[in-house]
Amino acid sequence: MRGLDLKQNELFSYTTLEQRIPNDHPLRPLRELVDAVLTSMDQEFDGLYSTLGRASIAPERLLRASLLQVIYTIRSERQLVEQIDFNLLFRWFVGLSMDERMWDHSTFSQNRERLFNQDVARLFFQRIKSLDEWSEYASDEHFSVDGTLIDAWASHKSVIKKDGGEPPEDGTRNPDADFKGEKRSNATHQSTTDPEARLARKSNGDASRLAHMAHTMMEHRNGLIVDVECTEFNGRAEVEAALEMLERTAKPGSTVGADKNYDQKRFVQRARELKVTPHVAQKRKGSAIDGRTTRHPGYAASQKIRKRIEEGFGWLKTGGGLRKTKLIGRAKLSAQLLLGFSVYNLIRLGSLSGWWRGSHV
Repeated sequence: MRGLDLKQNELFSYTTLEQRIPNDHPLRPLRELVDAVLTSMDQEFDGLYSTLGRASIAPERLLRASLLQVIYTIRSERQLVEQIDFNLLFRWFVGLSMDERMWDHSTFSQNRERLFNQDVARLFFQRIKSLDEWSEYASDEHFSVDGTLIDAWASHKSVIKKDGGEPPEDGTRNPDADFKGEKRSNATHQSTTDPEARLARKSNGDASRLAHMAHTMMEHRNGLIVDVECTEFNGRAEVEAALEMLERTAKPGSTVGADKNYDQKRFVQRARELKVTPHVAQKRKGSAIDGRTTRHPGYAASQKIRKRIEEGFGWLKTGGGLRKTKLIGRAKLSAQLLLGFSVYNLIRLGSLSGWWRGSHV
């Protein structure tokens, strides 16, 4: 018998939000890990808020919501709050009941400096490395480093001369501009939209674009990201960021793989001063390393595994939605990168542990 298409709404529901989420859903073990990390940050959260005044939205809920935005590649915070409002899975993950009112999207902007800054994001990133699952799957001896360009939220029309230049105007929202024959460089020009962005290109034949640089350090056992940096684009950024990450993360006796861009005397010497063996790809001429390094089997292994670092960048720009940042400035982008790679590590741990196949339950 055909059922009736009744339009009357039910007044009450006898199923709890917890019962609506399948026991083998991959977000269940993921939330357990996230909650463990957030609980360890409780003291730091207390220091961010006053003991007086009206109670704020719990920082744990805001951070869980931000993680959802990365996991499900939600393009904006306005769309994120809309999704959380009617998606019961999202409500459960954030910690909202079915009847609780969703906050406004502007809450994320209001908490950008206090909660969504690079200090809190780095703390969250580091606490993930304290989990038991991390020590099971991550190596602390063999690493690789690399960098990539992240497009800035600014256009070429915003690039003007530093000494009193004016952006193009014709009374419209998107004025015409002709840069043909004009030589522009980071030394003489700057974006009015994002002054910290730099004109950059991957190679001599590539078109220039406004961008920032993201740098990562990957361990070799399972491709987890152990450190992240965000810098401006210049000829020294990759080496300087790599050395900073080595000083912060690598222990004496470690190895570090890298491409030919890192085959520089300064990088090789400083790495050796840190007692880290530089397994960088050799240039054809003028290489800073020789047979004393390349003759060992570990060098060939590093050259093979180091290419996996591109998987993290690829995921960040596609699944993580950070091919082009929607925020202004490197400080905000740095926080985005740290949260993005935190999610990448959590998802990677889930794959290694079998969460996504339901074998965790």
